[in-house]
Amino acid sequence: MIDNFSIALTHGLLLIAAWRLMHRDDLDVEAPPEHDKEPVGFAKQSRGNGTRPDA
Repeated sequence: MIDNFSIALTHGLLLIAAWRLMHRDDLDVEAPPEHDKEPVGFAKQSRGNGTRPDA
């Protein structure tokens, strides 16, 4: 009896949490990321005169 109750309780709480998450409006909107003014890493190497720095 206690096992069935604990399983029903935890699954019920998970369903409530999923239901509330699905009905949030702010999860459907995402602002685009800002572009870097000066790229770093691989992006910095790919921009320029088209040659690789180690070639």
